[in-house]
Amino acid sequence: MTSSLRPRVLTGAATAFGLSLGMIMASGALSPASAATWPTASGSQAVTSTISVSGTKDYGMLRLYGSGDLGTGSQDEDQGPILELAPGAVVKNVIIGSPAADGIHCLGACTLQNVWWEDVGEDAATFLGSSSSNVYTVSGGGAKEASDKVFQFNGAGTLNVSNFAAQTFGTFVRSCGNCKTQYKRTINLNTIEATYKGSRIVGINTNYGDSATLKAITIVGDTSKKMIPCQKYIGNNTGAEPTTNGTGADGTYCKYTASDITYK
Repeated sequence: MTSSLRPRVLTGAATAFGLSLGMIMASGALSPASAATWPTASGSQAVTSTISVSGTKDYGMLRLYGSGDLGTGSQDEDQGPILELAPGAVVKNVIIGSPAADGIHCLGACTLQNVWWEDVGEDAATFLGSSSSNVYTVSGGGAKEASDKVFQFNGAGTLNVSNFAAQTFGTFVRSCGNCKTQYKRTINLNTIEATYKGSRIVGINTNYGDSATLKAITIVGDTSKKMIPCQKYIGNNTGAEPTTNGTGADGTYCKYTASDITYK
């Protein structure tokens, strides 16, 4: 993306109405945020126990951060999330601060709109639920400093992520490689800005029929092209570390062309 497409974050009334996706270009499309446009919180709130969300919740750019049992900021797999979304829930305009615990859990289909993670804990968001009809949507926002994964896809269905910025991470989106119950998972990534350091954009399990479609991916600062756009694995349900199964576009599991990946 050229500098003329750099997004801006809207404030005030526009933020309150969810327009702080804030990355409106002349064409009306959205572009992922850059470090220079990371949003400013309207206030901060400590969260000592997981907040359950149903329906639609607009936080108006409030920063939520973990405290007490949620305040370790560790990579502990068993820690709770800041927010737990019931099936069908929508969360918009919120900043997950530090400590971030295990971010956000979606128990079924959900929508995360203009959500920002300042310092990812275990994962930014984990998508759960056993129905193949589940659709999980992440629209706008960004995440920084994910030691491992940004988005963990443990459930069944389809995950759509668009207009999102990730900075310094292990894997941007990972289909669970060793969950006790495994599913076929579909991942669609569109208009993503990934700033190095990062190891992989997406990781999928070919033996469960996963697929990942990548469009309009911009990789920033990776002059040696070390970041893998699509890593294939052989997953399992035993808890063992999954084995790799190649990389790169193949039209079946990893779906993209050279023109879908831009290095900047």
